[in-house]
Amino acid sequence: MKRTYLGEFEEVVLLTAAVLALQDQAYGVAITHEINEQTGRAVRLNQIHTALQRLEEKGMVSSHMGDPTAERGGRRKRLFTVTAYGQRTLQEIQTVRTTLWDRLLAPLIPTLSV
Repeated sequence: MKRTYLGEFEEVVLLTAAVLALQDQAYGVAITHEINEQTGRAVRLNQIHTALQRLEEKGMVSSHMGDPTAERGGRRKRLFTVTAYGQRTLQEIQTVRTTLWDRLLAPLIPTLSV
């Protein structure tokens, strides 16, 4: 499959969805709250929904309707799961960033003389 590139916001949404999916809590409102809390960035639910839709079109997340909940007046939540392709993409992004940070920091770390 051809490599798809993500913008920074899509990356944050995908990463947050991956974290929350571990607790079966990857839905729009929870992702919005988590991004607001973790980044200090004020994001709106419609921005999250747009990003999730784009990620689903790219094949990085899939979604299904959860069971009705009393807290939502019997309405169901759309739950998101990160696909294997989405997980691979996040791993590739992490590898690239780590490599670049390591290259940047290497000259700044003094070597110990023995």
